[in-house]
Amino acid sequence: MNKSIVFGASGQLGHCIKIVSEEMGIVDILFPNEKVANILETKLLEELFEKERPAFVINCAAYTAVDKAEDEIELARKINKDGAANLAELCNTYNATLIHVSTDFVFEGNQASPLNETDIVEPINIYGLTKLEGEKSITDTLDRYFILRTSWLYSEYGNNFVKTMLKLGQERPLLNIISDQIGTPTYAIDLASCILNIINSNSTSYGLYHYSNEGATSWYDFAKAIFNISNMPVKILPITSKEYVTKAKRPSFSVMDKSKIKQMMNFEIPYWRDSLEKCLSNIRSTAR
Repeated sequence: MNKSIVFGASGQLGHCIKIVSEEMGIVDILFPNEKVANILETKLLEELFEKERPAFVINCAAYTAVDKAEDEIELARKINKDGAANLAELCNTYNATLIHVSTDFVFEGNQASPLNETDIVEPINIYGLTKLEGEKSITDTLDRYFILRTSWLYSEYGNNFVKTMLKLGQERPLLNIISDQIGTPTYAIDLASCILNIINSNSTSYGLYHYSNEGATSWYDFAKAIFNISNMPVKILPITSKEYVTKAKRPSFSVMDKSKIKQMMNFEIPYWRDSLEKCLSNIRSTAR
C-alpha cells in the first residue's frame, strides 16, 4: 500500500491532486489541514508520521508571494527552506519518499535555450533563493526524493494569473502586460497527474526533475490566449519589465527542458495552450 500524505492540501496544487486522485481511483491518500500538518510544527509532524507511516509525502506547501518575500525574508525562508528540511528529516526517519515541488525561479534567466536540471542555478529574488535552499535541505538529508521544478502554475482554483486576467478583463477594457519575460504556463491538474503517476509507477529514479507544460510564451501572449479562448473583447498592450517595475526581479527566460522526466515516466506532456483551453472550459462550465 502506497499511503501518501499531501502537505499544503488547501492550496491550488493540493486541490488539484485531490481531484486527480479521485478521478484515478486512488483512495490511500490523505489531505490533512494545516492544524495537524503544519510543516513548521515538528511535534505535530512527528505525531502525524508516527500515526500514518506514509510511503510517500507530497510537499505542496510553500511561500509563493514573490514580491512580498523581498520584505518577509525570514517567513519565506522558514516555510520554503526549514519546512522542506523538516519533511526531509522525517521522511528519512520513517523511510518515506518525498515528492517536493520547486520552481523555475531558481534560475537567473539569462540564457535563451531551455534549462535542464544540471544548468547553473542563480536566483535573482528571495522567493527563488529560499526555494533553492529548500531543495538543498532535501538533497543534503534524503536519498529517496523527487524534486519537481515547475513554472507559471495556474488552474481553476486559488489565485493565479488566469483567474486574475479573467477578473481584470471584466473590469477594464485595456490592460498592459509584460512581453519580455518568457516561460511556460503549467496547468496544475497536469502537474498533479505527473505526481500521482510517479507514485503509481513505484519508480526509484530519484532526483531532480523539470516539469511544466510544453512550449514557451510570454505573459503578454499568455494573456492574449486567455482572452481569445474566452471570447473576451479585451485590448492588451505589450510592455517591458522596465515599464512595470516590481519589488522582486523575475527571470527573463525560464523555459525548462523536460527530457529527463519524459524519459523516466515515458509519457507525453500536454502543450500549454491545449491545457489552458481545458482549464477555461472548466471555468465556464462551473460559472453556468
